[in-house]
Amino acid sequence: MSLALRSIISRSSLRSSLRLPPCTRTFKTGTAIPTGLSGLREDSPTNKIDFADLTRDGTYLIIGVPAAFSPGCSNSHLPGYVKLLDQFKALGVKEFLVTCVNDPFVTRAWRESLNLPSEFRVIADTRGTFADAGDHLFDARAIFGNERSVRYATLVRDGRVIREWVEPDATGVKVSAAENVLLSL
Repeated sequence: MSLALRSIISRSSLRSSLRLPPCTRTFKTGTAIPTGLSGLREDSPTNKIDFADLTRDGTYLIIGVPAAFSPGCSNSHLPGYVKLLDQFKALGVKEFLVTCVNDPFVTRAWRESLNLPSEFRVIADTRGTFADAGDHLFDARAIFGNERSVRYATLVRDGRVIREWVEPDATGVKVSAAENVLLSL
C-alpha cells in the first residue's frame, strides 16, 4: 500500500475492513511514549496533558479502558488495581494513568464516582490520539458509537515502554487484570 493511500485510510478503519484482530500492534518495548498528541485532557477541556511529560521520571502504569462507567472498567478492572495499590507501589509504580476515549467531564465524574486514591489520574483521550499511537483503537460503534481504546496496561519507566499487557479481544479483563500484571513484574 502506498504512503499516500496509507495516510488517507486510518489504521483502525483498515483493520475493520480487513476483519483483522482489534489490536495487531502495541507500543514497542523500549520506545518513548509519544509527545505532543492532541486531545488529551484531565478534568476539563482546558487542562491539557502530555503523557511523555507525565512519565518522564519514574515508573508509571498506563491503563487503557474502553469506556468510563462501563461494567468491566468500573466493577473489576480499576478496582483490581486499587486493591493491589500497595503492592504496585512497593515495586516502584509512582502513579496509575487511566485513559479512555471519552470527554474530560465524563472522566472526571467517573474518577469521582470511583473515589480513586490520589495515585490514580484519569485522562480523557478525546480524539483517540493516544490510543491510536499504540494502535489500540478498535471499532466499537455498535456498542459505544465510535472507536474506543482496547483494554490494556503499559508499564513505563522514565518515559519508555517497558512492557504491555493487551486484551486480545479488546474488552476482556484477563491479560491486563491487576493480578496478572502484578504476577508478571
